[in-house]
Amino acid sequence: MTEAPESAPAADSPWTAPTSLSPSRVESFLSCPLAFRFSSIEKLPDLPSVAATRGSLVHRALELLFVELAPNRTPDALDRSVERAITEYRTDPDFTLLALDDKQTAVFDHECRQLAANYLTMEDPKAIRDIGLELRLEAPVGKLTLRGIIDRLELDADGELIVTDYKTGRAPSPNWERKSLSGLNFYAFLCESIFGRRPAAIRLMYLKSGETITATPSAQSTKFLITRTSAVYKAVVAACERNDFRPRQSALCNYCSYQQWCPEFGGNPSLAATEAPVVLGQAALA
Repeated sequence: MTEAPESAPAADSPWTAPTSLSPSRVESFLSCPLAFRFSSIEKLPDLPSVAATRGSLVHRALELLFVELAPNRTPDALDRSVERAITEYRTDPDFTLLALDDKQTAVFDHECRQLAANYLTMEDPKAIRDIGLELRLEAPVGKLTLRGIIDRLELDADGELIVTDYKTGRAPSPNWERKSLSGLNFYAFLCESIFGRRPAAIRLMYLKSGETITATPSAQSTKFLITRTSAVYKAVVAACERNDFRPRQSALCNYCSYQQWCPEFGGNPSLAATEAPVVLGQAALA
């Protein structure tokens, strides 16, 4: 297995590289090293978004559905699961910090219910042989720990493992499909490392459009995942040692909580550590 680089920074480095990475953290660094530094190394507060909170709530609703015995996974049971998830999130900071008014809250709730309803058009939950829900896994790659949360782990008719991940955003274009599946290859590697079995399939279920993307992991895809993640981690360590986290402009900048401290927008990154907790805290209370 490919060895990940050492995480110890140079003596005069202001930053220490994290010792673990998740699929989202890998993509965060590749999207914008500076935003990665703010969130993953400095651990500055990050305001929730409607899209992320909506996704989390729908994931919770489907988790509650699959807690039921298979014969009881009816449309009514799903409705109850959604309502329970909505109730739970009413006091969750990820929802309360959105500061939605009554009309916006009604739209938010409707969208959550619709996404959950769309799920029932994609498969029959009574037929799923689930063996793990919101399963937290981690495995070492050299000095680095890879970690992730599998939405649902199940067995197919032949007793083979299937990894399923729910998505509440848009399905990717063909050009972005491989990138979307990279996170599931991450989970396939974790299953193989922990359970000694490579999943027979990894699936992305896009609840908004009703599309499902399925791929078959292989020894080659696992090797690629390890090589890619080790290379990203090497770049993270180098950025820490050199204090070189360069911003990368993209459409994601429109949703970034740290834009005012980004030099691409005239900001000073060195002020984020002291200013972000105050500014973002006040925004959360506004």
